[in-house]
Amino acid sequence: MFDTSTLLLFTTASILLALTPGPDNIFVLTQSALKGKLVGIVVTLGLCTGLVVHTSAVALGIAAIFQASALAFNLLKFAGAVYLLYLAWGAFRAGASTLDNDTSREVSLSRFYLRGIIMNVTNPKVSIFFLAFLPQFTNPENSSLPLQLVALGGIFILSTLLVFGAISLLAGVLGQWLRRSGRAQTILNKVSGVIFAGLALKLATASR
Repeated sequence: MFDTSTLLLFTTASILLALTPGPDNIFVLTQSALKGKLVGIVVTLGLCTGLVVHTSAVALGIAAIFQASALAFNLLKFAGAVYLLYLAWGAFRAGASTLDNDTSREVSLSRFYLRGIIMNVTNPKVSIFFLAFLPQFTNPENSSLPLQLVALGGIFILSTLLVFGAISLLAGVLGQWLRRSGRAQTILNKVSGVIFAGLALKLATASR
């Protein structure tokens, strides 16, 4: 379906993009530091599930709607911004005792998995990015174009899973050390709230 050079170029680009600071990997970083590496990995799985949705949207042509319709784009991005503000509010309200009792072993992991999905799916810029990025590595003469898009999306998701998984592990170790201090816990939560609020503002002001 793809030649070796195309696969190598696409995989390298995918890994570099996953490493580039953005809403998703920052989200993984903060959640891992605050809640532990297991929660970070679960959030990563949720984000990657969201990428499955975006890949399907591109393969089916649905992503083109967000590129063509300002209304659809704005509705989805504002929904995402509101959700991020909700997360920011929760982070600002939480204190050291909340963090101490809300470890990865006691919280509902499904909640963080769903949080990752919502975080990713409600960002229409991901679909538009996929719409612009994935077709560059396809060749209509090789096989079905939708099938190629799905395959490329799968490689991108695997690259993201590996990179974000590594971020989760590293941030989780750092967070474990920081969470021994009540003051550090509070500071981590406030920083997380500021990051969420900043991401909400960035998403709300994003354009196609």
